[in-house]
Amino acid sequence: MLDHLKKYHIVLASHSPRRRELLAQMGIEFEVRTLPDVSEDYPAHLQGGAIPLYIAKEKADSYRTRLTDNELLITADTIVWLDGRVLGKPRDTQEAADMLMALGERTHQVYTAICLTTAKHQEAFYDETHVTFAPLTAEECAYYVQACRPLDKAGAYGIQEWIGLTHVTAIEGSYFNVVGLPTEKLYRALCRLK
Repeated sequence: MLDHLKKYHIVLASHSPRRRELLAQMGIEFEVRTLPDVSEDYPAHLQGGAIPLYIAKEKADSYRTRLTDNELLITADTIVWLDGRVLGKPRDTQEAADMLMALGERTHQVYTAICLTTAKHQEAFYDETHVTFAPLTAEECAYYVQACRPLDKAGAYGIQEWIGLTHVTAIEGSYFNVVGLPTEKLYRALCRLK
């Protein structure tokens, strides 16, 4: 379906195994290329989806000088947004448990931004999904943190894991956006790419 992309060598700049899996499931051939210590800092005035949009573009800029004429770079970033603040990747198991307790019996937003970059073109966009959790006990949070080790996940959870199976009561928007790649929006953007 994306035959016009054959002129590109596609590079996914992501450490996320979930993004790699989803991109492969879309039938896209790609190489993973990552740089050490790419900054995920952002200006303090940014809110919601503007945060991962800024970070995805900054990640792309870190690679831009290394791109050849036939390469298409895909960068991404995901945040969890609750009550006007970012829940990023937790620093330790205690912070992970605290984040999960804050999400219990609440609705939060997940924003994932994608930036597509070639030598001559750049397009960036994000998707927003509302996720509602059932109440969580401290024991459940501790179990999940120990069993699934979610320290590499925004908001300290993976919707595809135990906590998503047992505590997500509603999703409004793209499930795959919560996993870490808004696949439908990405597909449409790739279809538009010349």
